[in-house]
Amino acid sequence: MKNDWILKKIKNSKFNKPIMIEGLPGMGNVGKIAVDFIVEALKAEKIYEINSYDFANCVFVNEEGIPELPKVEIYRKERKENDLFLVSGDVQPMTERGCYEFCENLLQLFKENGGKDVLSLGGMGLETPPKTPNIYCVGSSKAVIKQYSNNGIKSGVGIIGPIMGVSGLLVGLAKEQGINGATLLVETYGHPTYLGLKEARELLKTLNQKFKLKLDMQALDKEVKVIEKEIKDRVEKLMVMKEDKPTKKKEVTNYIG
Repeated sequence: MKNDWILKKIKNSKFNKPIMIEGLPGMGNVGKIAVDFIVEALKAEKIYEINSYDFANCVFVNEEGIPELPKVEIYRKERKENDLFLVSGDVQPMTERGCYEFCENLLQLFKENGGKDVLSLGGMGLETPPKTPNIYCVGSSKAVIKQYSNNGIKSGVGIIGPIMGVSGLLVGLAKEQGINGATLLVETYGHPTYLGLKEARELLKTLNQKFKLKLDMQALDKEVKVIEKEIKDRVEKLMVMKEDKPTKKKEVTNYIG
């Protein structure tokens, strides 16, 4: 694995035909909110912790006043048919090369654990918050798109614009390596500090049905304030670090991811 990838094994564990579900910070933070809730609700166990020299050059101070490096965490939820390989974290890689290396290493680790199916979660930025957000699927093959394009999920055929960051690149590289890959993109408000809680809820409803997770959706509503505070604090700290602050005309972004 590449030198900027620092992998720490937290617990020895053997996966059973795992399905990867990735949700890192991005547009509306919809993917992160969804995966974090799944991890909490299903009491998934942390297996790996990842640090990288290409993550943001900062630390997050926890409630006890102790600094913590930005990290990505991988959790396992044991299931009869397919274990879940859940990927969440504080940040995405900061550079294009770093993003490629991160995704390649993540796919390599996934394959070493017997994985063959990847699902990433992301947002599609709109100029205004959607009242009823649509979900679109982009996949590594027509068969994969068909597999997900039901129960209200629309085909991503005709989507205009690149899917930025890990959520897009992970599926693109998976396709090159013969791994089935799909991205679920939910419409959300394209402001950099907006948290798409309602949109993440739509993703969770879809995942709950697709993978029979038996999630208590009412519990999500109760935890909204906790999730919002935790993510918002970290998003705002990372936004302050950016040298080029957006002008009023550029506050709403239209990239996907």
